[in-house]
This record gives sequence, C-alpha cells and structure tokens, in this order.
Amino acid sequence: MEHWSFAADATEEACDAMLAPPPGGARHYMPNSERSWKFRILMNHDMVANEILALVGNCESLGNWQLSGCVLMSKDENEDSNVWSVSVQIPRERSTEYRYLVCAVDPDIGKPIVRRWETHLQPRQILANEPSDKCCDIFGLLDGSEKVDRGWLSSERVIQLKFFNAPFTWKQRMKRRLLYVKVTPMNLRIPLNGLDNNMVACSISPLEDSLSNDTHDTRENGGDGGTAFAFSEVAVLNAEDSVIRSQSQFGTACGLNDLVIFHLTVADFESTAYLIDLYTYSSKANIEDPPHHLGYHYVLPNLFKTSEGRLEVAITCASRHRPLGMMQFGYLIVKPVPSLNMDMSISYQRYWNHKWHGLDVGHRGSGTSFKGNASSIRENTITSLKNAADHGADMVEFDVQLSKDLVPVVYHDFMIYVSLKSKNSLQEHDFLALPMRELTLEQLKNLKVYHTAEGRSREMRSFSNDDLQEHQPFPQLSDVLDAIDPHVGFNIEIKWSQRLQDGTMEEEFEHVVDRNLYVDCILDVVFRKAGKRRIVFSCFDPDICTMLRYKQNRYPVMFLTIGVTERYKKYLDPRGNRIETAVFNSLAMELLGIVAHTEDLLRDPTQVNLAKNRGLVVFCWGDDNNSKDTIKMLKDLGLHAIIYDKMDVLTSKEIKQSVFLLQAKDSQKELLKLQALEMGKMWHSSTPSSPSKA
Repeated sequence: MEHWSFAADATEEACDAMLAPPPGGARHYMPNSERSWKFRILMNHDMVANEILALVGNCESLGNWQLSGCVLMSKDENEDSNVWSVSVQIPRERSTEYRYLVCAVDPDIGKPIVRRWETHLQPRQILANEPSDKCCDIFGLLDGSEKVDRGWLSSERVIQLKFFNAPFTWKQRMKRRLLYVKVTPMNLRIPLNGLDNNMVACSISPLEDSLSNDTHDTRENGGDGGTAFAFSEVAVLNAEDSVIRSQSQFGTACGLNDLVIFHLTVADFESTAYLIDLYTYSSKANIEDPPHHLGYHYVLPNLFKTSEGRLEVAITCASRHRPLGMMQFGYLIVKPVPSLNMDMSISYQRYWNHKWHGLDVGHRGSGTSFKGNASSIRENTITSLKNAADHGADMVEFDVQLSKDLVPVVYHDFMIYVSLKSKNSLQEHDFLALPMRELTLEQLKNLKVYHTAEGRSREMRSFSNDDLQEHQPFPQLSDVLDAIDPHVGFNIEIKWSQRLQDGTMEEEFEHVVDRNLYVDCILDVVFRKAGKRRIVFSCFDPDICTMLRYKQNRYPVMFLTIGVTERYKKYLDPRGNRIETAVFNSLAMELLGIVAHTEDLLRDPTQVNLAKNRGLVVFCWGDDNNSKDTIKMLKDLGLHAIIYDKMDVLTSKEIKQSVFLLQAKDSQKELLKLQALEMGKMWHSSTPSSPSKA
C-alpha cells in the first residue's frame, strides 16, 4: 500500500521545504466559532487485530498535529462495512487541515503508536464555512495520489532479527532441508492474581493461529494470553517481495540465498521474549498438508546486550525437546529519540520533486584534499562547503561522526594522527595514531592533528589561510548548519565502521558508543538547527539507515553502496555489496533511495533503472565522477544527483546558484503575481462606476 511518486503538481511544490509552513504549525481558535464535522473514511486495505483508524490535524480538537492528541475513530456497526467515522468540533471560519493514520493503543500506558499514516505534502483540507460533505474519504488516497508511510517510533521499539543465507548448523541429514522460520513475541510477565490474563497480556498480533497446530505447546509458559503487545512482521529482500508484511502462519522460507528480516514492534521490551519456530515440509506431502514443526528456541530479552549484535542459540527438537542444532542471526534494536517530539504536519521522507534531476553535489564540500590532484581547500571545512556553494552546488555532501564527548563534528576518517613534539619537528616517531572518537571536541580544536595521509607519509599538506577559523578541521555540525546558505541542500553521511567479510573491522575501528546514542546525538543537532533546509541522510551501514528512518518522520534517508568493485573490501553484511540488494533493502525499509558507486554503474548502466523503475531516487559517488564527460553521461542516464570534487572546475552550470534557490525565486515571483492580481481585483471592485449623463 505504501506507494509513492515524485511530486509533479503545483499544490505539492507550494508545500516544498523552504515554502512549507513551520513544523508543528498549530492554530488556536475561539471556542465559540466551532462547528461539528463528521469525518468518514473507507479503509480498503487489511488491518490486523487492535489496529484502529484515527485522525490528527492543525486545531486543538485534532491534536495540533501531535500524535498524543489524535482522535480515535469507530468502525460502523455493519459487519461488512469498512467505513470508520467520528464527529469532531472544528473551526468554522478558518480552514482545517488533517491526516488519517492507523494506530494501536498500548493498553498498559494508553499511548498510541503509529502503524501507517498519510504523508501527502499537502494534507487534507476543509475550507472555512465549507458545507458538510457526506462523501467518504479513502485512506491514503488524495487527489488521485496514494501516499502512505509506515510510522516512526514514539514510545515503542523495533527489534529486527536478520536471518541471512540459511544460518543453521545441522547434522548431515538435515543440511538440505529448506526451513521456514516464524518469530512470535511472548509476554514474560506473570498475570496478577484475580486479574484476567487478557488484561495483563493483551496481544495485538494476529498470528497466534500458527501455534495452535504445533506439536510443541508454546502456550505452556504464558497461558492463553502469552503473546505480547507487539507486531510481528517480516521482509524478504528479493525482486518479488521487499515489503514489510505480516508473517504467514507457518513462517517464511530461509534458504541459502534468502535475506530475511523479521521486523518486530514491541511496547514492553524488558518483558518480551521471542519464540522462534522452525518448520519444514516433507517432500512427499500434499500441497494442503501442514508442515512438520521441527524445532524452536526462546530468545530472552537479556540476551540483547547492546543495540546490535549476533546471537548463536540452540535449536530444540519440537517433539523430543532435545538439541537438534544451532542457528546464528544478527539483531538490531531501534529506540525512539528521547529529545525529539515529532509532529505530523509534514514529512519529506519519501519526497523528491520531479524538477530535481542531475543535481550537482559537492563532495566533502570542494572535494578531497589528500589525494592526487586534490582540492586546494581542506576538505570537510566550512570554507570548503561555502566554496562549493559559491560555485553552484545544489547540495554539499559531508561526513559526520562523534567526538569523545558526543559532539557531532564534520570529518571523514575514523583515525587521526596527533603530533607528539613541536609542530615544526617531523621525526619518525613524532606521530601517534588515534581513533578520532578518543579525543574531545576541545582536544580536536587545540591539538595539532594530522590527516591519515599525512601521518602515514610523514608529509604535511599546507593549505592557504589554514589558521582562519572556517578553514579549521572538525567543525561542529551545528556550526555548519548555521554557516552555510540555507538554500544549499545537505547530504549528511553518517560515519559508522562495519565488519568486513574477512572478519576484521573497517580501519580496525571497534565501536564504544551505542548505535542508538550515536544516531540520537546527530539527530538532536539536526532538528534543532536545520530550519527549512533540504536534508538527506546517508550511510554505508544498512542498520544505521534503518535507525535514521524509524527514529524520525521528517527527513529522507539513502543507502550508500559499494556495489561490485575491486577498489574496496566487501562488507560482511551483504545488503550494500550489490546494487540490486541495496534496492530491495531500501524498498523494504522505506528509504528514499540509494547512493550507488559509479564504478558499478559504469560497468552496468542498466542498474540505474533497476532502482528508478521501483520509485527510488538514485545518487552516485566515486572517483570516476571527477570528469566532465562522466558527469554528463550520468546525468543523461537520469541520475538524480552526482557527488563530485572541485565544483569550481567541473560544474557545467552557467548560473552558479542551487536549484533550490532558483526554485524559491520562481515561487516568490508567482506569489507576487498572484498578490498583484488579487490587489487588482480588489481595486477594480472598490472603484465606483462613472455617473451616467442625464
């Protein structure tokens, strides 16, 4: 149901970023100027148990765009009807904007969580004094366009279990069996005496029927109310699927070539365990025959020591309750950002204007400064970013990571070199290599720090005006957001090292900061400082992309890929090693698109359409981009943006301004024309007619 298309009409362009109303645009009205309005909506898609329709809008009675103030709707009493309705007092003399959402209410704390919501740039609208319309809205459909996104995290958590390439270890006779895996969240809390079990262990999962046919009675530890308040879904990353959906009764196939992600939305993390059931079909069975329940394992919450990791657990035989083998899978835990209170006024998470194509993006500002034919300006500095903007960059790309005191700073490499002696002495042992994360912001500012290339070669690179503040490395993300023209878009790459296929860590860089905290620190700064700037997040780590997607509902996220290449080592996680797999992951996680490695695109240009035909936006990166001919070819292929060095040398723009600034100017001109036209009408209507001659 989550269909999106590029914006192509004036209505949506009028809402586009710089021209949009400020986030959370709540309006307050006098109570005596209200009227009753009956909202009615047809839900023509499946809903699961305990999902309920609601609406939210820009007035007090509709919650002022806050999820906590959304109005729950009631389903019509007719059993065959999928119409929901509610009557609400709304302003009479002002327009009312609103959106529909599918939510579920946690019975323990009474807080709603968003399952799906309408995300058209221009919300639904009831005009001032508009007569009541008895027609039914259709969920997700507005002016012929269907746009529905999954929700973001408000109080719940997302747990993902990753079963890649049949991660099972068996005795020899079992190795060729195709297994089907089902994951069911289970409530660990013991019902209180005298209370109905269903009140304590309320379930919103529609999947309990898978347990009723099992030879192993999974209800023995939880009674009839043993399942937890959770949604248990799955995504298979392939050409036919790549959508998060409800699990089948007897699970999902996890074969040697399958990439399966179980997506679990959980309200009470500490009190929820996860029952993993394994099924297999007999080669002699009929199509209608149920599978054999082969084995199971209970994963307790205390096994999740950090926000990410891998678990190796035993498989217990479902009939004899003896060990059968082992399974190993990765996990990810995504938590809401404590400092953010997301409203529902607008979302750009999957928005891309049809006029934005072939954009010029400045790589680390004006380009890398420690390679051959490098930029004369130090990379990832405010000066470098400004220089790219001055030469017409539509966006600037830069890298963000955290200092030791958790301050987001702009810098590319994980490692740095610190001078141990005076700044003018360069002997063999003058440098100490350190992870950047080991230094506080103050230390990064005050110590003489060298780039990795300088430390390894023992050759210092000099830059003009290197002593000026805006030429200094390690600018804070907050300062960059303040310093650069707001009409220049930002492609913020989140730096996070990954494990490689050979088992080593990228740049031998082990993490000490929890993933959730890491991403939260960056998002906190962006939401405080971004204003109306166009921002796209990106990362090579697919799990960081997932976290960025589910921790907020405003900015789009793109998955960086290395693709098929001889230049870089492959990651252990297979999702970014091929464009095709990256596309499937981006579709499943509802990302805006991918940032492809140009080396891979030059090898097979048809891969561009693999993403575009599925509605994804495609950027590209790589040293191959540093050529006017290659840039032109990539634009001709239909790429939405090209990231390259030396904007001042390689751009073909005649007017050195960002497309967003030009668009804002055009919109301003149109607005002035409309205002002039309205003023002319008012003047004409107020001018008295000439008296007729007697």
